[in-house]
Amino acid sequence: MDLQAEAEAIKTGFIKCQKLLIAIGDETRQSIIAALMEAGCEGLRVGEITAKTHLSRPAVSHHVKILLDCGLIGLDRQGTKNFYYLVIGDGFMNLCDLVNRITRFRDAADCQEADHAI
Repeated sequence: MDLQAEAEAIKTGFIKCQKLLIAIGDETRQSIIAALMEAGCEGLRVGEITAKTHLSRPAVSHHVKILLDCGLIGLDRQGTKNFYYLVIGDGFMNLCDLVNRITRFRDAADCQEADHAI
């Protein structure tokens, strides 16, 4: 494995995942994500998220916008009602790819260290 090329791919992966990593790194947004996971495919309205997370409505709206912007949640408009739901899509696939690349890089680097120790 070309460690330099893999390091560059990892760097690119971090850039691709930056918004998602920021979004899921916040404890408040994690609680919203958990509430949406419990809701299933139907999704939740802001008021329901507020009740489940014990956050204020403005706080929920702020965090929902961040989660929407990174593509982690989606919006289903039904008349005047907005339902938010979890999206396990490209963002998570990019994150999985990044983690896998880091794991392969670590394993290759460990092998090279072992080769030099002999």
